[in-house]
Amino acid sequence: MDGFAAVDYELGRQVLQRGIAALYLIAFLSSLNQFRPLLGERGLLPAPELLAWAGSSARRARMLRPTLFRRIRYTDRRLVVLCVAGMIVAAALVVGLPQLAGPWVPMLCFLALWFGYMSITSIGQTFYGFGWEMLLLEAGFLAAFLGSNDQPPPTVVIVLFWWLLFRLEFGAGMIKIRGGHEWRDLTALMYHHETQPMPGPLSRQAHLLPRWFHRVEVVGNHVAQLVVPFLLFAPLLALWLPAPVPLVIGTVAALIVIATQVWLVLTGNFAWLNWATIVLAFSAVGIPDAGAPAASAPPWLIDGLPLAWFVVTSAIALLYVGLSGPALRNLFAHRQLMNASFTRWQLANAYGAFGTVTKERIEIVVEGTEDEDPDTATWHEYGFRGKPGDLRRIPPQVAPYHLRLDWLMWFLPLGAPLDEWFTTFLARLLAADPPTLALLRTDPFEGRRPRWIRAVSYRYRFADRATFRRDRVRWVRDQRRLVIGPASLPD
Repeated sequence: MDGFAAVDYELGRQVLQRGIAALYLIAFLSSLNQFRPLLGERGLLPAPELLAWAGSSARRARMLRPTLFRRIRYTDRRLVVLCVAGMIVAAALVVGLPQLAGPWVPMLCFLALWFGYMSITSIGQTFYGFGWEMLLLEAGFLAAFLGSNDQPPPTVVIVLFWWLLFRLEFGAGMIKIRGGHEWRDLTALMYHHETQPMPGPLSRQAHLLPRWFHRVEVVGNHVAQLVVPFLLFAPLLALWLPAPVPLVIGTVAALIVIATQVWLVLTGNFAWLNWATIVLAFSAVGIPDAGAPAASAPPWLIDGLPLAWFVVTSAIALLYVGLSGPALRNLFAHRQLMNASFTRWQLANAYGAFGTVTKERIEIVVEGTEDEDPDTATWHEYGFRGKPGDLRRIPPQVAPYHLRLDWLMWFLPLGAPLDEWFTTFLARLLAADPPTLALLRTDPFEGRRPRWIRAVSYRYRFADRATFRRDRVRWVRDQRRLVIGPASLPD
């Protein structure tokens, strides 16, 4: 760093801008493909009904986060326009076109992505109730102030990215230490690879590794999330440590975070959470003497930063100082909040996940039949795109794409299976609703209406090596109970 200009972090700036933009492109694509059948005019939880409810009183309106659709009536067509526009702007940022102009152009592009995607998440209800949604929003807001290629990145903005990464990693570490005993007795990852929401192609192999390895995994996780995040701020000690020691310490800390996140990418599917963490970690990767700021010419340039831009980025830093108090206190609170926002604009949030690890994998399997008598019927399963079903199927690599229906299916056994959206989902399957069927991987009735439908719970376990060699299955399962049904349309 060189005063107000983070000249050693040009690589970090490029990765942040292009990486965050790429994640926005994926997020808008996910919404384009899934929002309408889940939350559209005829969705499982129609967003227009939420907007009408919020608009019925001033108190309810304040409960709804900012969204374009408060001022512009929601329609599925307008949702498509918003998603396509977001993808175009994001793609331009990935290529680097706005960054060729002055800093105000990429700023406006990122702020457009931020508010455009917030307009979707604000009416996304349970299907958008994930921590990585607010993480993407906050990262997009900060990326708006990284500047353009003709000037160095502002130091204060780079430090704000370290603070975001610190809250993300240290918050997750503290949630685990305060959570289930499995994180303290080092057994958590003996279960996690098998019971995580959406396993990936290598999850079974990871689960079958020796128990001692899983204990090492947990220790490594604790070090990476509870110790390493403090080292991200080492470059701020440049006045007291010989160069380039602070820069190296911060870079090593970032590489440790990246390495642990790559392992999570290889062994699971957590939408863009791990990918976003990797991108954010590059904010601390410094390359000495990567560039030099333009000579200051007060009052027009300050360490190579135009005066107006210096004022704006400094104001953003002061804003964050004011907003970060609740998140800082939350990190050390006895009752730590997980994935909590303290402002309507979802800035300076609290993060954290997997304070406890489920020990058993229960899957809700949806089955249908065309037979008249459900008691003697032959039942056929609907296949989901990501979640386990077919015992022989290798769990697919989905992330960073987000399969929202599949994720909500994982939560059903942990709560009430009769959630409103789920019963509506079953009714849409009985009606062979094409948009709903498009969310699935396989329809056993090829577009025909089933006569009956039901939901059954099964316990799933990864097949051991001997079982795989004998039966060529990746999973074994045993039926637990009938959750819903048999039901037909008149019901």
